[in-house]
Amino acid sequence: MTKLAKPDIRPNNTHFSSGPCSKRPGWSLDALSDAALGRSHRAKVGKAKLKQAIDLTREILEVPADYRIGIVPASDTGAVEMALWSLLGERGVDMVAWESFGAGWVTDVVKQLKLKDVRKLEAGYGELPDLSAIDFDRDVVFTWNGTTSGVRVPNGDFIPADRKGLTICDATSAAFAQNLDFAKLDVVTFSWQKVLGGEGAHGVIILSPRAVERLTTYQPAWPLPKIFRMTSGGKLIEGIFTGETINTPSMLCVEDYIDALLWAKDLGGLKALIGRADANAKVIHDFVAANDWIANLAVKAETESNTSVCLRIVDKDVVALDADGQANFAKGLVALLEKEAVAFDVGHYRDAPSGLRIWAGATIEASDMQKLMPWLAWAFETQKATLSQAAA
Repeated sequence: MTKLAKPDIRPNNTHFSSGPCSKRPGWSLDALSDAALGRSHRAKVGKAKLKQAIDLTREILEVPADYRIGIVPASDTGAVEMALWSLLGERGVDMVAWESFGAGWVTDVVKQLKLKDVRKLEAGYGELPDLSAIDFDRDVVFTWNGTTSGVRVPNGDFIPADRKGLTICDATSAAFAQNLDFAKLDVVTFSWQKVLGGEGAHGVIILSPRAVERLTTYQPAWPLPKIFRMTSGGKLIEGIFTGETINTPSMLCVEDYIDALLWAKDLGGLKALIGRADANAKVIHDFVAANDWIANLAVKAETESNTSVCLRIVDKDVVALDADGQANFAKGLVALLEKEAVAFDVGHYRDAPSGLRIWAGATIEASDMQKLMPWLAWAFETQKATLSQAAA
């Protein structure tokens, strides 16, 4: 093997983590100088900031006017749990999962809520379950983009318009980077720490009129913690969806989200954000196509994520290793990239197959992604040489 020279050009931004994700280009703390710090979130200025965040979310994400948008505690996880605990139980539910977070929602519904009428439609990492097997007369819970597998649904065509159940969609690594078909979705959740690179701890929940109807006509059999309650006296608490949050938010994080939304608006909105993510992902996909030692974890091209791009090492000598050996090879590759300070946090998720996970969302510049690719090749060859020496 000819030794590959170490690249001499490094990415300007080396943050390729899949969450919290890279800040927008040009971001600095100065962007938060107008934050309503030291003020009550219930004061006029606090409510105005929260409402601005909600209004900009609707505009950039192109949310229908009759859908409610609320800022809630505990990131995307809190938003999903709020939906599961508040809405499920009225009818049977199909739980659709093909990676770690989707599997986690299955566990919550079966072992925590203890619902009896649950069907599990699951697939392994890299694949989608049979979406045609979903019964939409039941409630359906699924992720739009599997953050830990890099596998997404291609579109919302598999969801019928005349469904009887609700569709509850965890869209945390899809929102602002992929086209969400809101007409097919009754609950959409995400965290702004993903595609827009915001700070953690806050989630967003979006409700269709059908979801609101369920909330106001159905009472779960179990008690709801305060931070999950979206109704009072059988009526929707409308304040939640105009900026009166259930608990105290960080106004610094809210300001950071507003800054990211304004950046997105200046770019050209959702279309521009999707275009940036697609361009970043294409750089990786082109690299994969040109190198036979690496492959996309997604089995089908139409399901490949344009945000959390998950890759597996398919070199025959690496594949010949046992599971621990393959994992150690991947970890060594990741460690080399970090040691050279060219890419941070690009290892596979702990429950996923060994390999790489590179964030390609809209806050990444395609030029930085292009600069990273030669480093991937160099790190692989360096690790491969170490493996050969150990075997000699």
